[in-house]
Amino acid sequence: MESARTVIDARRAELVATAGDGASGATDAAELEADARALGAAAAAPSLRPVLNATGVILHTNLGRAPLARPALEAAVAVGAGYSTLEYDLARGARGSRQEHVEGLVRELTGAEGALVVNNCAAAVLLAASALGGGGEIVVSRGQLVEIGGSFRVPEVVEASGARLVEVGTTNRTRASDYARAVGPETAAILRVHPSNFRTVGFVEEASIEELCELGRTAGLAVIDDAGSGAVVEGVAELADEPSVRRSVAAGCAVVCFSGDKLLGGPQAGLMAGTAAALERCRRHPLARALRIDKLSLAGLEATLRLLRDPATATREVPVLAMLRADETELEARARRMQAALGGAGIAAGVERSSAKMGGGTLPLLELEGPVCAVSAEGVGVDELAARLRMTSPPVIARAAEGRLLLDPRTLDDEGADLAAAAVAAALREA
Repeated sequence: MESARTVIDARRAELVATAGDGASGATDAAELEADARALGAAAAAPSLRPVLNATGVILHTNLGRAPLARPALEAAVAVGAGYSTLEYDLARGARGSRQEHVEGLVRELTGAEGALVVNNCAAAVLLAASALGGGGEIVVSRGQLVEIGGSFRVPEVVEASGARLVEVGTTNRTRASDYARAVGPETAAILRVHPSNFRTVGFVEEASIEELCELGRTAGLAVIDDAGSGAVVEGVAELADEPSVRRSVAAGCAVVCFSGDKLLGGPQAGLMAGTAAALERCRRHPLARALRIDKLSLAGLEATLRLLRDPATATREVPVLAMLRADETELEARARRMQAALGGAGIAAGVERSSAKMGGGTLPLLELEGPVCAVSAEGVGVDELAARLRMTSPPVIARAAEGRLLLDPRTLDDEGADLAAAAVAAALREA
C-alpha cells in the first residue's frame, strides 16, 4: 500500500509540475501498478544478501571476507534454529561458559595455556591492552603505529584502554635495545603489531618476538602480540610471510591476538591465546562481556577450528585455504567454462593471465597468478557493464582492466562461474 501511495504521489507531483507546458496528463493504470509492484519488491528485498565474487580478491573486506566451510554453515544453522548449549553445562545441569566450546581447540592449535574469543581482533587487542596495560605505559615501535581499515588506529586503541603510549625506535628500524631503554617503573606491557596491510622493505629492522618476550620476562612485563590474520595452519608455503601464532605463543607472549575471518577461514571473531594468568585477567575485565562473541559466530568458529586440526582437511575444505592453493588446472578449466558459455551467447571472451590477491589487509605482496576470463565490453563500456552486473540477481562483482571485464575463477566455484557468465550474457543482451 505504501508503495502505491509513493508512486501516485510522485505521478501527481509530475503532473502539477508539467501542467502548463502542454504535456499529456494521461497515465496508464497498468504502468502505475507495475511501478508500485517494482517499488514494493525492492523495499521487501533484504539489503544484506549474497553476491558472486569474481574479483579474485579472496578476503574481500567489503564482500564479507572469508566464506565459511560447509560444516561451519551447518553448525550456525543448527544452533540458530533453536535453543543450544551456549552457556549450559549438560553434565552438571547448570550454567556453563560459552568459551568452553572453543577454548580447548584454540589451545590445541596454538600450544597456549589459555584462550579467549571475542567479537573481532580489534576487540581482542583492546581487551588485552585494557586488562594488562590499563593505567600504565604500553611500549610500541613507531613502525607499528599503524592504521588499518575503518580508521582503526593503534594509538587510539592504546588510549581507549586507559594506558599511556610510549613510542620507541623509528619508522623503519626498531631494535630490542630501544624497547629496553623505554622500560620504566610505569611500564606495564610491550605491544607488537603486525602491519598486515603493508610492508616496509629495504633499510629496515625490527626486534623478534623472542627478543621482546625475553625482555618481558626480565622486566616483569606482559607482551601483547597483535598477529593480525591468524596463520595457524602449518606447512602452507603461501603463508610464510605471516607471523605464526604458535611461534608467538612459544616465545612467551602473555596474549596473542588474531582474526577469525581472515587466514583462519572462519566467521568474524577475535581469538586470544597465551598464558593462563593473562587470559584470566582478560576474562575478568568488564570489557570481556561487552565484546563477547555471539552464538552463531561461535558455532561457525568451533566447526572451523575442528577442520584446522588436520592441515590436509583444512586446505581442502576451508574455502580461503582452498582458494589460496587452487590448482592451475582447476582454474584453467573454470575460466574456459566461462569463455565457452559466453562464446555460445555470441560474446567475445578470452582466457588470459592475471593476478589475484588475498585482500583483507593480508599478505599485501602476494601475487596469485592464474587464468581469468576476459570479456570484451564493446558497445557498452566496462563501467556500464560492471554497473549492470551489480544489479543482477545475484549481483556479480568483477574487476576491470584495459577496457575489459575480468572474471577470476579463483573466487568462484563451478556453479558461480556458470551464474557469472549467464549474468554477463544477459547484461550484454540488454544493450
